Amino acid sequence: MPLDFTKHFVVVPTEFKLRNNTGCSWKVTVKLMNDRVTLDQGWATYAAVHQIKIGYMVTFKLLTPDTLKVIIFDDDGIEAVNKCGKHDDAFAAKD
Repeated sequence: MPLDFTKHFVVVPTEFKLRNNTGCSWKVTVKLMNDRVTLDQGWATYAAVHQIKIGYMVTFKLLTPDTLKVIIFDDDGIEAVNKCGKHDDAFAAKD
């Protein structure tokens, strides 16, 4: 995450819920790496299930202190709308 984004937190959460454009939520852990906050456990599964590829743009909007809205755009700049299929319950966020 960009430093400009993380400076808005008094304390960066250890977990975020990622909510996509269909309302599906996933949880991911947050890790500090090289003085940067990165999405860790759960992100690789989210990216695979939502078919995020090299060249895609992913935007994050802070909805609550621990929830990010994720919008994915393909390499043509078109918003990718993916219905959540069955995924690992370990990463399913409980609303």
